[in-house]
Amino acid sequence: MASMSSEFSGRVALITGGSRGIGRATALRLASEGADIAFSYASRADDAAETAKAIRALGRQAVYCPCNVANPEEVQRLVDTARQLGPIDYLVHNGAISNIQDHSTLSLELWRETIDVNLTGTYLVVFAVKDEMIRRRFGRIVTLSSVAALRPRQMQIHYASAKAGVIAFTRCCAEAFASHNVRINCVAPGLIDTEMARVLPPAAMQTVIEQTPLGRLGTAEEMAAVIRFLLSEESSFMTGQTLAASGGRIMLP
Repeated sequence: MASMSSEFSGRVALITGGSRGIGRATALRLASEGADIAFSYASRADDAAETAKAIRALGRQAVYCPCNVANPEEVQRLVDTARQLGPIDYLVHNGAISNIQDHSTLSLELWRETIDVNLTGTYLVVFAVKDEMIRRRFGRIVTLSSVAALRPRQMQIHYASAKAGVIAFTRCCAEAFASHNVRINCVAPGLIDTEMARVLPPAAMQTVIEQTPLGRLGTAEEMAAVIRFLLSEESSFMTGQTLAASGGRIMLP
């Protein structure tokens, strides 16, 4: 059972892409500290049900629904579902797609799909909750970018461009929302041991590990810890920042 002394107790967190990987780890971390969780999933209802069961086993409420974050109507339905738990205090926008494609075969269709889900989706989800947060004068938002936004990534021109946009979006929203006590920060994970990492061939994954000073992949739970920090009041003087959590593969500034 969650400790009732946590600042997350009785709060509502909305997590996109919450059924597996970093999203699931974040959902369980926040639920373990007392938050009720709303989350979306892309297509795997079984995974979503399993995550909801795990949240409830921690003594917290869980609601969820499928959502293509590039679709405004589906985003609104997700937010309405989340509000069954109460006003949304925390947003973790984690839902994304990743694939690799060489520049010689990168089609306009794939470019648009990647931008729509990864960048326009970020706009749609954040803008669906920010007005309520501004009215309530409380909101904590974390977006997910990638180290692909910060260094060249082979065969990911489309993905890296979208994820770089997420960083700029976060920076500008931070300035716009700050006077209303709404903070927004970003995490740029390195290669994390999740299913999304499996878009890379094994040889490419091994190269990344060799280029990482800590010499390994990250875990979803490690990313959840960084996200939790940015949502918490331990980061109360931070907004508009992007934290690279990459085992040293990216070092900023």
